[in-house]
Parts: sequence; structure tokens; C-alpha cells
Amino acid sequence: MTSPPLAIQASDLTLTFGEGSSAVEILRGIDLAVQQGQTLALLGPSGSGKSSLMALLSGLERATSGKLHIAGADFAALNEDALAAARRGRIGIVLQAFHLLPTMTALENVMTPMELAGMADARPRAEAELVSVGLGHRLNHYPAQLSGGEQQRVAIARALAPRPALVFADEPTGNLDAATGAAVMDLLFARRAETGATLVVITHDPELARRCERVITLADGRVASDTAPFDTARA
Repeated sequence: MTSPPLAIQASDLTLTFGEGSSAVEILRGIDLAVQQGQTLALLGPSGSGKSSLMALLSGLERATSGKLHIAGADFAALNEDALAAARRGRIGIVLQAFHLLPTMTALENVMTPMELAGMADARPRAEAELVSVGLGHRLNHYPAQLSGGEQQRVAIARALAPRPALVFADEPTGNLDAATGAAVMDLLFARRAETGATLVVITHDPELARRCERVITLADGRVASDTAPFDTARA
């Protein structure tokens, strides 16, 4: 049986800020291969390089050296403009701080990235995705009129509506209470399963990590462990 294609392929990936004696190594030779459709948790203490690795994998930051292919695109060979273009449609991002535009409705927040990418069906796609996350009755509400859990649902809809190959979630429940956070993660995993996207979750929560098929722990900018948890059936 043929293996699924690779969504992420990184080889000897490094990230260094500064030069000479003031240089700070953030990532120190990351090797990583992730199959399309896999769920992956990134664990590690603060400063271990989790968010920096996500920035490289999502094209928000350029690596200092190494090879990086994301969803068929050679990210290491692209300049900033080309990276921005490569992200569109390929990558969705859900962050702890929601980052919704306060002057736009939930529908407009989900539509805008698709419109910027030139998708002609942005409105019906946005409406359908908001219905899928249980917000069909909140299409015309502004972020300030929504609860924290509802705002994160809008952010999930915005990330998934373009049907990206990869979805990155960086501490997605950090601003939510435990019950709301659990419900939001149930939704994110369910929508990911329906769309077939690869999901990379950055978290400090070992319970959340155990929902993923694979758990990678970083320490001092390197991969310290790469394991499969015991109870992935709950994912």
C-alpha cells in the first residue's frame, strides 16, 4: 500500500537571530517528516522553539538554513512575497489570541482571507463553514458581541474555509476556560477529520497532545522525542 504524501518535509532546519558573538540559535537542525492528514502535537517548555518552528513551517518566518517543503512547495527557496502567496490556500492558522478584525462581522472575518486569495465563492464558503462550527445564527455579529469560545470558533472557520492542506493551532485554548476549551478542541479535531487536513497543535497540555497521532517534544531547539501516544482513539 502506498504511503500518503508528505505534508511537511524538513531537513537540518535552523533559525538564528543576530550575527557573530550576539547570534542566538533558536532551532538547531530540525529533521521532520509529516504525512498528509496526520495529527501532530508539538510539546516542550517555553523557549524550546515550538512557536519558532511553527513560524517556519507556516511560512511566517524564513529559516536560516536547511531544506523545507510544505504541501509541495519549496519554502526554503521562496522570498517573502512568494512565501505569502504560497501560504494562501495551503495553510490555515488558529492562534490563542483569535486575531479577529473588530470592525468586521463573523462572516466578513471568514470571507476576507478567501477574497484576498481571489476565491470567487468566498461568501457561500464562509457561510457554510460558520454553520459547520455552530455559528449559523451569528453570521452578522461582531467579535465584541461574541463569547471567547465563539470567537475561537470563528477563527477555526476562517482557518478551514479555504480547505488548506495544513492547519496550525498555537495554544488554541489558552484564552478559554477548561470546558469551553475542550469543546473548541472537539470541534477542531472533528472539522479536521472531515476536511482531511494535516493538523499541527502547539500546546503545553499533555491531555491535548494525547489526542494526536504523534507527539514531538522539543528541547533547546532540537527534537528531543518523537512518539505515538497510547490513547489516540479519542482524537
